[in-house]
Amino acid sequence: MAAALLADALRRRGLQRSVLIDSAGTHASQPGHPADGRARQVCARERISLSRSRARQVTEADFNRFDYILAADTSCLDWLRASAPPACRAGLSLLGDWAEDGTVGDIPDPYYGSLAGFEDVLVLLRRALDGFLPQLAQRIAQTSRGG
Repeated sequence: MAAALLADALRRRGLQRSVLIDSAGTHASQPGHPADGRARQVCARERISLSRSRARQVTEADFNRFDYILAADTSCLDWLRASAPPACRAGLSLLGDWAEDGTVGDIPDPYYGSLAGFEDVLVLLRRALDGFLPQLAQRIAQTSRGG
């Protein structure tokens, strides 16, 4: 959900072609499978498609392919830090820490809950991404200027 929400926010700002966005988990129990139907339903209400989203696990290449890897919760962030190669290019951080009011923290995995859990996570993701977007936009601007 986070990757699709970020892609949508960048599209609305005309920045979608400046960034490679992907989604991966620290553990992918069903690699290649589409997003959970409840996630698709919640995002569809926002006119955001998850039709291209497929489950996959973070790979070693991801640590040098991306500038940022944002973890949903502390246990995922710990896993990423332990798995990152020594010369990791990507900045690793907790997505919820980007929220402007600083109150998001860990974003729960709604998989074992109800549709309402996915709705709640959507709200948390939006708050966190709203805080992350200015940093990303600044990075895009610096890169486009050659800095």
